[in-house]
Amino acid sequence: MPRGAQRPTLTVLSGPSGVGKSTVVRELRKKHAELWVSVSATTRFPRPGEVEGVHYHFVSEQRFDELIASGGLLEWAEFTGHRYGTPREPVLERLAAGIPVLLEIELHGARQVRAAMSEAQLVFLAPPSWDELVRRLTGRGTEPQEVVDRRLATAREEMAAESEFDVVLINTSVQEVVARLLALMAIST
Repeated sequence: MPRGAQRPTLTVLSGPSGVGKSTVVRELRKKHAELWVSVSATTRFPRPGEVEGVHYHFVSEQRFDELIASGGLLEWAEFTGHRYGTPREPVLERLAAGIPVLLEIELHGARQVRAAMSEAQLVFLAPPSWDELVRRLTGRGTEPQEVVDRRLATAREEMAAESEFDVVLINTSVQEVVARLLALMAIST
């Protein structure tokens, strides 16, 4: 267990868009309901099938500005023209209650969390290969090519930063990644 013998209570899962973070988190939640996954706020519109308060809190630009100004976000970043952030209060409430917390966020946000909460455990989810990541991003079919191109450019930068993380997991098997994350978070399987 990285960073000493103390059980980590806050784990940050990050990695490039399309690497499978959402799939991993969905499987984690199926296996362990006690694990609390923060729901991010975003200024983007919902994708088909996304539900307010479950996948994201969809907020206006003005509301997002208010959250920043009031210190209501633990971290936030702009990504592909939209802003995303982690509401601070629900995270701190769960941690105070001893509930394991998982944040699924991008690189810039992970860096902000590390600066604000040094005890956080940062886990980087990497693709099996660059070609596989490209295939996953272009295969979605939910975004224009210019957005995909921006995501790929960002992914190159994110891949270069994996050494900043405590642990790197390669997503060749969702079940293996889930098992490793549970072990890292000291949650019994």
